[in-house]
Amino acid sequence: MSSSSGDMGNLLKQAQRMQAAMDEAREELDGTELVGSAGGGVVGVTVTANGDIQDVRISSEALQSGDKALLEELVLAAVRDALSQAKRAREERLAQVTGGLNLPGM
Repeated sequence: MSSSSGDMGNLLKQAQRMQAAMDEAREELDGTELVGSAGGGVVGVTVTANGDIQDVRISSEALQSGDKALLEELVLAAVRDALSQAKRAREERLAQVTGGLNLPGM
């Protein structure tokens, strides 16, 4: 019976180490910035790897065009590009922590 309690203790320690590694990965992802762009770079959006938008840049050229609908599309495309990069970065980093296991909520 003591063997099973030892196994349970080891499992708990492993879970605690994984949780600490997950917390460290999340913190690292908060500090990782990715830039999405659209229109050949006339619009740029910077996000953290956790998906928090940090900055939006629109070139003077894009503003001078006066095409509001096009500018809105470019901003949306740049946001989508940045968030897509952030998702990939998150998945890659968290896969390192989980050993490729697809754990719910991570």
